[in-house]
Amino acid sequence: MNQSGEGKETGPRLLSGGNPQIPKGDGDEPVRDYIAAMPGWKQDAGRLLDDLIERIVPDVKKAVRWNSPFYGVEGQ
Repeated sequence: MNQSGEGKETGPRLLSGGNPQIPKGDGDEPVRDYIAAMPGWKQDAGRLLDDLIERIVPDVKKAVRWNSPFYGVEGQ
């Protein structure tokens, strides 16, 4: 914090591989947050993959676990 009490907002911490550290969660929102926090070209690639998976996999379930997005189909 600086002397005025304002903290510098830096967003999620990037891990050694350059991937964001995002809390685990289920659903679209945590995955979108993870993708939005990805640096540089990884963000574009993440969005493309997320959109592709949504179009191709009916009723896909999404989650963030172990600082990675996961996609699956219930029961499989």
